[in-house]
Amino acid sequence: MDAQAHELREIVGRHSYATEDICQRILRIVGDAPLVLIGEATHGTREFYAIRAEITKRLISEKGFAAVAVEADWPDAYRVNRYVQLQGKDSSAYQALRDFIRFPVWMWRNEVLLEFVDWLRSYNVLKGDRERVGFYGMDLYSLCGSVYAVLDYLRHVDPKAAKLAKERYECFAMYLSDPQAYGYAAYLGIAKDCEREAIQQLIDLRNKAAQYVQDHGLVQYDAQFDAERNAVVIKRAEAYYKAMFGDPHNTWNLRDSHMFETIQAIMSHLSDRRNRGKLVVWAHNSHIGDARATEVGSRELNIGQLAREHYGTQARLIGFTTYSGTVTAASNWGESSRTKTVRPALPGSCEELFHRTSNEQFVISFESESLAREILSRSMLQRAIGVIYRPETEKISHYFRAKLAEQFDAVIHIDHTTAIRPVADEPFVTDEIPETYPTGL
Repeated sequence: MDAQAHELREIVGRHSYATEDICQRILRIVGDAPLVLIGEATHGTREFYAIRAEITKRLISEKGFAAVAVEADWPDAYRVNRYVQLQGKDSSAYQALRDFIRFPVWMWRNEVLLEFVDWLRSYNVLKGDRERVGFYGMDLYSLCGSVYAVLDYLRHVDPKAAKLAKERYECFAMYLSDPQAYGYAAYLGIAKDCEREAIQQLIDLRNKAAQYVQDHGLVQYDAQFDAERNAVVIKRAEAYYKAMFGDPHNTWNLRDSHMFETIQAIMSHLSDRRNRGKLVVWAHNSHIGDARATEVGSRELNIGQLAREHYGTQARLIGFTTYSGTVTAASNWGESSRTKTVRPALPGSCEELFHRTSNEQFVISFESESLAREILSRSMLQRAIGVIYRPETEKISHYFRAKLAEQFDAVIHIDHTTAIRPVADEPFVTDEIPETYPTGL
């Protein structure tokens, strides 16, 4: 064991490593911060999902957090939100998750999330309306689903406005099943650009918000918020799909900027509606860890960076790492998921350094552990596995350089991890390829 591994072992050796102890330590690190971002080093590891869920339960029950926002599309997650808040027609968590039908299905329809959604529902049963905890998405791929959601809302509250919205969204009609084709055609100038229509519909919806709530009561407040967020998604998705055919860094920045703006909108809505704006965010490490501490920081921003710039120490960034094990992933976009063996981390990586401490799982706080911060403030290899895992090209496909202690406020290391178990059939194959292709981060 070299000096750095020995020093880290001395640091982590002072702590217990059971899941309960990890949760307790993270709660102390969070303190009174109203925004907690919890990452994952892969999109298919059971321990990351399970420990993140346990931390979130404690944040909700002990610190009054009011909602969870996840790296998923708004309308798909909002169906779950209705279920956990005792609304909608679904009679089980399994049914509530059924809108997650596109690749990668296992990312949200898995055994851990199923249990967590059940827990949220049970928690909310005992609470009044203003105390119930929400579940939201923050991604921008759902052009089709969001168009239908806006039209459905307006048909209930303002049929005349619904007709006008339908006329505006007809601009997308040929491309709702394949928004990538819209982006390509608009980029080449061979299809009508729908930006103006998307913006005008969002403006109209916002201008009439007070009227709709006044006419239909406070019960309409959440429904209006849902409709507005879907209209924002349509506007952002329109720009995103056009940008796909330009600089890839622009699409990444558009996506993470949208997700952060959605986080802010949710916190504001929760503060207004429930007097509690505290939010937990679930996304990949690549979105959660401050991008300025990585090799792509000069070209890309992310949620973690924007959260720190806006909230300072009132935002807490928590990452995960692992050395080896198994993961649920696909070899190529749209293919069936498989349980894949995660190769031992490469020499020179933070994961390999953690492995040499000989501790199975631990938490390092970079705020309280100055020596750990010193060791991990230098640039090191770090692994990122999305929904695609290609071990045969691992260094090229899944590693980048970063300063871990500047990326996160704390890191949870689980030395050996196991694959998440899906609870759904495989998705249908689609030609739609979002910006996360080919890594799926």
